[in-house]
Amino acid sequence: NGPDMIRAMTTELWLNALAISMDSKKAAGMKFTINLSTPDNGEKFVVEMSNSALTNIKGYQDKNPNLTITVNRSELEKVMGGQTTFEKLQAEGKAQFTGDRKAFDQLRSTLTTFTPDFELMPGTKAKKAPPAQQNKDPFEAPPIANSDGA
Repeated sequence: NGPDMIRAMTTELWLNALAISMDSKKAAGMKFTINLSTPDNGEKFVVEMSNSALTNIKGYQDKNPNLTITVNRSELEKVMGGQTTFEKLQAEGKAQFTGDRKAFDQLRSTLTTFTPDFELMPGTKAKKAPPAQQNKDPFEAPPIANSDGA
C-alpha cells in the first residue's frame, strides 16, 4: 500500500474495506454506533454495527453514539498505511476518543486479515500462499490484490 494509493482511497472506501474484513461470527450480538469526524477535510460518518454487519453513512453523525473518534484525515491515512496506530495517535494527542472505547475494541476484535489464496473457481487456487503478516494493525488498509491469475 503506497502512500499515493492510501491518499486516493476515500474514507468511505476504507470504512467499507473494514466491513469486508470483519468476521461476522465474531460480531454476533454486537450493537454500537461510532461517529467518525475528520476535521481537516470536514468529513463526518456514522458507523454502525448491527446484525453482524458494519455499515457507514457519510455526512451524518448519530445523536447518541457509543463513541466519537476525531482524527484528521492526514493522520488517519497513516493508520490506513500501517505507519501508526490509533493508540499512538491518541497518546500524541492527534486522535480523540469521546465516549465508551468498548465499541472501538469490539470492532477491532472482529477484523480479520484474509489470505488471498482462496479459489474463486475450481482449479484457480495459487500454488503457494503469500506469507502472512504478523502483528499487522487490523485498521491498516488491505494490500492491492494480484489479479494476474498466477
